[in-house]
Amino acid sequence: MVASSEQNSDEQQRRSEIYTYEAPWHVYAMNWSVRRDKTYRLAIASLLEHYHNRVEIVQLDDINGEIKPDPNLSFEHPYPPTKTIFIPDKECQKPDLFATSSDFLRIWQINSESVELKSVLNNNRNSEFCGPLTSFDWNEAEPRRVGSSSIDTTCTIWDVERECVDTQLIAHDKEVYDIAWGGVGVFASVSADGSVRVFDLRDKEHSTIIYESSEPDTPLVRLGWNKQDPRYMATIIMDSAKVVVLDIRFPTLPVVELQRHQASANAIAWAPHSSCHICTAGDDSQALIWDLSTMGQPVEGGLDPILAYTAGAEIEQLQWSSSQPDWVAIAFSNKLQILRICALEK
Repeated sequence: MVASSEQNSDEQQRRSEIYTYEAPWHVYAMNWSVRRDKTYRLAIASLLEHYHNRVEIVQLDDINGEIKPDPNLSFEHPYPPTKTIFIPDKECQKPDLFATSSDFLRIWQINSESVELKSVLNNNRNSEFCGPLTSFDWNEAEPRRVGSSSIDTTCTIWDVERECVDTQLIAHDKEVYDIAWGGVGVFASVSADGSVRVFDLRDKEHSTIIYESSEPDTPLVRLGWNKQDPRYMATIIMDSAKVVVLDIRFPTLPVVELQRHQASANAIAWAPHSSCHICTAGDDSQALIWDLSTMGQPVEGGLDPILAYTAGAEIEQLQWSSSQPDWVAIAFSNKLQILRICALEK
C-alpha cells in the first residue's frame, strides 16, 4: 500500500504493488482463502437488487500480474451474499469449503471442476423462512463452529459438521449487524441498538455490554476482534467517519477513536500478524493503515494513519490476508483490488 498509485516503471515491471480485477457486476462480499496450497485465491460476490446473484472464485497469477476467474467455479447465488468466508484450514486437513450468508447460511464445497452446495442452514426452527442474515464468522480455533447474526435480533451458533443449530441467543433488542469470534466459545456482536455485547457459551444467559453509542440508539454496523491480542476490538458507528477501538478490560470508554476518514467508514480489518495494526476503509475512497502501539497514550490532535491508499470509488469491503499478511484486498464499485503493503513492525 502506497501513498499514491504512481510507481517507478522499472519497479512495476519487476513486481506490481497493485492488482485489479474488474467484475461484470458490483462487488460486495469478498474474502481470502487461507489454505497454504491456494495462496492469492479469493471469493467475490455480486450486489444486485434481485434474486439472481453471482459468486466467483478468482486467483492472482503474480507472475503474469493478472487476477483471473475460474469459469468452472463461478455460480449463481440466491440474493446478494452479505458475507463470504473460506473455512479456516491453513493446513488443508479438511474439505475445501466456504460459506455465504443471505436468506440462509450456505456451505459450499470447491472441487477441481465445480462448486457444489453442501448444506443450507435455516436458523428458524418453526418456519421454512428465516430472518435475513447480516453477517457471520467462522471460528478459527474450532472450525466446526460458525456464528451468524440476523435482523431478527438473534445470533446463531452452528455446528456445520452436523449441519444443525448448536445454540441460538436473543442477543440484542434490535437487528444484529455483525458478529466476531474472540476465542473457542466467546463471541461478540453489534446491533442497531447501539451496543457491543460479548457472550461466553459457558454462560448463555448473560452477556457483557462493552460499549454503547454515545448517541442514543445509533446503530453499530461492523465489528472486528483483534486475533493477535483479544483484549482489543474495533467497531463502526452507522453513517460515521469514526472507528472506535475498545479494550474489553475497560468497558464503555474507547481507548482510541480513529477520525481521519472524510466520509462514513465501512470496513475494518485487524492485521493477522500484528497486534497493533488495523486497516479501515470508507466512503471517502480511502484505505488507511494505523499503528495503535501508542493507543493507551493521548496523542495531540488525534492519531494519524501510517499508510494511505485512494481507490477509484467508495470502498465497501476490506479483507487482510491471513496467509499472505503483506496483502490487503478491497472492493469498490465493480472492482476487486489487491494491494501490497510494506513490512510492518509486529
